[in-house]
Amino acid sequence: MEVSAHVDTFARDNLPPQDTWPVMLDSPDTDYAARLNCAAELVDRHVSEGRGERIALRWPGEDGAEATLSYRELQALTNRMARVLTEEMGLVPGNRVLLRGANHPLMAAAWLAAIKAGMVTVPTMPLLRAKELKQVIEKAQISAMLCDSRLAEEAEFCRTPGHEHFCSDLQQIRYFNQPGSASLEARAAAQPDDKFTACDTAADDICLIAFTSGTTGMPKGCMHFHRDVLAMCDLFSRHILQPGPDDIFCGTPPLAFTFGLGGLLCFPLRVGASVVLAEKLTPASLLQAVQDFRVSIVFTAPTFYRQMAALATQYDLSSLRRCVSAGEALPDATRQLWKDASGIEMIDGIGGTEMIHVFISSRPENVRRGAIGQVVPGYEACVVDADMQPVPDGTPGRLALRGPTGCRYLADDRQKVFVQQGWNLPGDVFVRDSDGYFFYQARNDDMIVSAGYNIAGPEVEDALLRHPAVAECGVVGWPDDLRGQVVKAYVVLKAGNAPDEAMVETLQRFVKDSVAPYKYPRLVEFVDSLPRTETGKLRRFALRQESR
Repeated sequence: MEVSAHVDTFARDNLPPQDTWPVMLDSPDTDYAARLNCAAELVDRHVSEGRGERIALRWPGEDGAEATLSYRELQALTNRMARVLTEEMGLVPGNRVLLRGANHPLMAAAWLAAIKAGMVTVPTMPLLRAKELKQVIEKAQISAMLCDSRLAEEAEFCRTPGHEHFCSDLQQIRYFNQPGSASLEARAAAQPDDKFTACDTAADDICLIAFTSGTTGMPKGCMHFHRDVLAMCDLFSRHILQPGPDDIFCGTPPLAFTFGLGGLLCFPLRVGASVVLAEKLTPASLLQAVQDFRVSIVFTAPTFYRQMAALATQYDLSSLRRCVSAGEALPDATRQLWKDASGIEMIDGIGGTEMIHVFISSRPENVRRGAIGQVVPGYEACVVDADMQPVPDGTPGRLALRGPTGCRYLADDRQKVFVQQGWNLPGDVFVRDSDGYFFYQARNDDMIVSAGYNIAGPEVEDALLRHPAVAECGVVGWPDDLRGQVVKAYVVLKAGNAPDEAMVETLQRFVKDSVAPYKYPRLVEFVDSLPRTETGKLRRFALRQESR
C-alpha cells in the first residue's frame, strides 16, 4: 500500500488481514495515480479545468424557486467547511467524522469537505436512533459529528453523560441547516478565506466507512478507499449509465446509502453534471421534480416506479432518458408497467455496500427479460456451489464476484464469511445463462424449501404483482409440519378490492397459472402496508419473524 496521509492511523490499522481480502482486479478504467483525493477530483478538477460556472447542486428553495450551487461555489463552500474541521475543530487526517442528514446540499458539502481534509467519513441514515448511533460511534471510534440540526435530539443523547447511549469517544458535534452563528455553514462563512489545499491522500487511503443496514447482529463497517469512490463512477456509471455533463440527476436513495452516494452525488460530479437534492420525496413529488427541474436521470427503488407508473401521464417527463432501479429485486411486471407508462426501459442493477455500488447490470438496449444483466466491465462473476465449485449454466447457486472494488470490513471476523478463496460472496442465489446474463433468484436466506422444492420468494412476488388487484406484496416461508415450509404471501391490495376468501382463491389460481403450481402461496394474509427500510427495500426478515 502507498504511504498514508493519515495522522490518525486507526482506519488502516483496522483493515482486515490482507490474506482475507478478495482478489482485486486491475482495470484500465481504474488505473489511477498513487496519490489522489476523490473530493478534489469530483469538485476542484472542474474548476481548474474551466468548468467552475456549471451548476453542481440544485434543490427547491424556501420560496419554491430553484436554488443552486455552481462547481466554483461548491468548491468554496467545501474549502471553508474543511477549514472549520481542521482549524477550528482541530481534526487531523484519518479522524473519523460521522455525518447525519438527509439529501440536503449541506450534507453533500459536509461529506466532500471532510474527505477533502483527509478525514474518514461515516455517513449514517437519518432515522437511526441513539442506540444505533452508539454502535457505529464505538465501532469506528468516532470523535466528531456533522449533523443536520433537525436530527439533534438523538445525537445529543450520545454525548450526554449518564445517558444509556452516552459515547465517551464523541467529543464534538457541529450542526448544519440551522439559523445563527453557531451553525456549520455560519462558521464556514466566517472563515477568513475560501482557500484550502486538499489533503495529499493516497489512492488507497480510506475515505469512507459505510455501515450495512443488516437485519441481524451488529452492523458491519465497509471500508472504501479514495480510488473506490472514483471506481464506482468509472465502471458502472461510465459503462452502463453513460451520463454526460448536461444530465440532471434526481432520486430517492439516501446519501448515507452507497447507492445514493453514487447515483445522487458522485456520478453527476464525476462528469460535471448536476443533481437535484430533495428530501422526503413521494412518487408524485419525484415526478414533479422531473418536470420542474428537467431531470434526465432518476435513481429509485422498484416500489417507487410501480407507484409512479399510475401517475406518469399527469407530468411532463420528456426530459427523462435514464431510470435506474436497485436496492431490491425488480419484478418484470414493474419493469413493463414503467415502460408502458414512460416509454423508458429501466436499468436494473445489483450492488452492495461491501462492493460500494453496482456490479451486474445492462444498458437499456441490452436488457434481457427476467435478468438483472451482465457483469459490469471490470468485474468477474460466476455461480458456485457450497464448495466454491462453479455450477453449470442454468443451475442455481451462490453468486461469487471480484473486481477493482471489494469487501474490507472494519475489524470484523465476518470478513472470512463474505470473502472466500479471493471471491466476494454477497449472499445471493443466481442463475447464469450461456450468454452471461445473470438471473436473480433470492437471497440465500429468502429461499423457501417446501416438500423438497426450492422456491424463490421474489419469483412468486413477481407473479402476484401481475394481478391488477395487487399493489404490493412480500413472500416468505411459513413453518409447516408436513412440508417443512409453505409459501406465505403478505399482500397489499389496491383500493376497491375486498380482502376476502374469494380474493385469496383468485390470487392463488392466478399464481398457479403463471408459474409452476407448487410455488403458489398456500397462505395469503392481507395487510395495510409492508415493512421497508429507509431505502425502500422490503424487510423480508421482519415478515419471517412473524412466522416464528
